[in-house]
Amino acid sequence: MDRMQRAAGAVIGSAVGDALGGPFEFGPPGAFSARFPTPGAGGEMCGGGGWDPGEATDDTQMAVLIAESLLERGGLDLPDVFARFQRWAAAEPKDIGLQTEDVLTNGMPWDLAAAVHFQVNQRAAGNGALMRASTSAVRFAAAGRAATMDAARRIAALTHGDRAAWEGTAVFHELVRVTFEDIDPLAALPDVLALVHPDHRSRYATVLAPDWHPDQATEFNGAVWPCLGSAVWALRTTDTFEGALRAAIDLGGDTDTVAAVTGGLAGARYGLDAIPARWTRPLHVPLPGFDGRVLASADLLRLAHRLVSRVD
Repeated sequence: MDRMQRAAGAVIGSAVGDALGGPFEFGPPGAFSARFPTPGAGGEMCGGGGWDPGEATDDTQMAVLIAESLLERGGLDLPDVFARFQRWAAAEPKDIGLQTEDVLTNGMPWDLAAAVHFQVNQRAAGNGALMRASTSAVRFAAAGRAATMDAARRIAALTHGDRAAWEGTAVFHELVRVTFEDIDPLAALPDVLALVHPDHRSRYATVLAPDWHPDQATEFNGAVWPCLGSAVWALRTTDTFEGALRAAIDLGGDTDTVAAVTGGLAGARYGLDAIPARWTRPLHVPLPGFDGRVLASADLLRLAHRLVSRVD
């Protein structure tokens, strides 16, 4: 499959998952299929829970901010990414993680804010860095394994002081990269796990194992391990983009982020053309704090093209 097709699939697929899952956040398992029992029947971009139909949440908003920084700065400028995050947070977006909000508003500099938060709270293994990784994964895929995993860790560390969050984001980056190389990401998992920091490898090996099911999770899927594990499970147990998204949202809980991560992986695997047009047409991404801008699917497509072609 064409690399551009996979890149666009990853970026738009993640955004679609985010927008589909948002209205079902913190709901019970099976709510999506209960409301939309027939795959392909339409109406799934329903809105609700404070979200308009097709509206992407903070997951995609932050992914776009990362992408625009990478393109406008010609590479990874961590202080610039952090400043964009701060500007966005100050505009009071509809949704922002409690931990992320604290890090971005605690007045500490970009290279200390997350670390200080972790030292004080001793909890920072949420999925808030993983959720926004689609665009950076696309950008750094061509740079190779070491570079993409390093970039993932560094971007994650801007808001998450716990290395567990860095490692989950790095795994996601590498799964996208191998998929771009026409390698089955599920078959690549053992090699990817070997690159996870030893302090966190066992936990990731558990949730990424072929026989793991989200019902076995010991934490809420707002934590980085079960979130990534649930996305990989959805990819493993289905054979279409739509099937993977339905499975992810039907898990309940943190549905927008689990579906965003699933959509990124499934979009890279199946390509843009596999994403139903009825889901991409209403998709839109507001950017609070950035002059009222709202990106549509066509804007995300252009962004993906620029990221993969390295056009700054």
